[in-house]
Amino acid sequence: MSCETCRLRDLCALALVDRRWDRAVRPQLYHRVHIVGNESPLQAKKFRLKSDVRLKLLRRTLRERRVLAQHVREIKVPRLQPDGELVDQQTLSLVASLVMACPNLEKLVGFYPVFGHSFDRLTYALSTRARLKEHVWIIGENSEITERSRKQVPPGLMDLEQVDRFLHLHDAWDSLSTLFLFSHKQGVLERDVFVQTLRRLPSLQHLCISNFDMDDFDDVTLQTLPPLQSLRLQDLEGVTFWGLSEFSRTSSSQCIQQLSLIHLDIKYLSAISNLLLRLSSLQRFTLVQESSPEVGAGELVFQPVIASQRLQYVHWDILLPGSANENLAKSIRAGGFPSLRTLRAPSDHDGLLQMVCRPRAQIILPSDKYSKAYRASNESNPDSLTLTLFTARKQAQRRIEEARKAATFTIVIEEDGTVQEVIDIEGFMGTIGSKISYTLDSDVAGSDNALIDFPDLVEGSKEVASRDGCTGLWNASHHTGKKWWNHTERYRYRPVDLQRFF
Repeated sequence: MSCETCRLRDLCALALVDRRWDRAVRPQLYHRVHIVGNESPLQAKKFRLKSDVRLKLLRRTLRERRVLAQHVREIKVPRLQPDGELVDQQTLSLVASLVMACPNLEKLVGFYPVFGHSFDRLTYALSTRARLKEHVWIIGENSEITERSRKQVPPGLMDLEQVDRFLHLHDAWDSLSTLFLFSHKQGVLERDVFVQTLRRLPSLQHLCISNFDMDDFDDVTLQTLPPLQSLRLQDLEGVTFWGLSEFSRTSSSQCIQQLSLIHLDIKYLSAISNLLLRLSSLQRFTLVQESSPEVGAGELVFQPVIASQRLQYVHWDILLPGSANENLAKSIRAGGFPSLRTLRAPSDHDGLLQMVCRPRAQIILPSDKYSKAYRASNESNPDSLTLTLFTARKQAQRRIEEARKAATFTIVIEEDGTVQEVIDIEGFMGTIGSKISYTLDSDVAGSDNALIDFPDLVEGSKEVASRDGCTGLWNASHHTGKKWWNHTERYRYRPVDLQRFF
């Protein structure tokens, strides 16, 4: 398999064929520019540059040839600093100058520095791109806000200058459709700032809010969200079952097609029931938490307890055993989900959810036996509580094999009153005729976690220290050999689509 360097080299070769080829290839060559991995020492020596050789050469090309810069819609810059370390100002300034050279830029992928409520050139450069369609805010600590928090309680930790600066960064983003807001190490973004920021984005359709404390985002802030198609709420201690129930009554919630609730510790099943019942456009639903949401004391229970007419996909992951899995299984059997086609339940402790789905002959993957996590699961207690997909697949496969041991029914073939043959039909795990597919595949290929998360988005360790990367020798049969095909070993980068978070 080749890498981004090989792809760009091949496109350059096609562009050199003639002018007609050049006109056809040029938009493809510059529409999506991904610069991945380490710099080539030979290239640095050739151009007499110490670092960031490819970025500087690309910037020079785009500045000198504005026609090419018009084609650029997406840029990926190399991630060469270890995870958790701040990006130096020189790198930020270089990337900012590259952004400024692309007037039609829509995405800056794979490079998400922490924003500490202070001015930096890259944030300013992105704020001037009117066609930007997605942005990821990683809100970090600020010394002034930290000092203020020791003397007073919220609101008012952000001063007027910090509030105005953050709000004005969104003034030109009329085309922004996807926004991520993530608090890094107690980063602060106060309630009023949330509300005013979202009101400045008329095209916003997909929103993810994660890791903010109750002073920044709570039930009241939740009610002010604009109409959205996709919403992911993760690790928000200020969001409760009451706020979710009230949110389902708002007019803005009726447009939601994809809803993800991650580690919100919802206590009552009625909150989930209200969401699924009232969100008439909902098609995908994700629930991940440790405790099991239960039916409140004194509540009457009628099946189906939870139901949705249009829901097509459910990710249901309750770590601790409780009645939630049983209630969902009974609701499915009672016809509460007529449109449901896919169910993913890593913590299906007793196989109740697997039983209501279409039977599968095999759920374990051929690659599982080569995984360290899978080999470790062989040594652990098979009944232990876990969120790992490898163990979940192993337990599901074990239930399938145990069901095969018992015969579902027996066929007896007789001829002239003599039994000629007896055939036992093996049992199966599931429900014949069910339209629901039971899956335990990960959002990220090869990952041990079912859901894609922020580490999958910002992690750069694979790119910094690539193993078994591409060296350009996958097509070394060329008559000039390594001199033509060889390049510095680089990671085979695969972009992370932000839509997979919903």
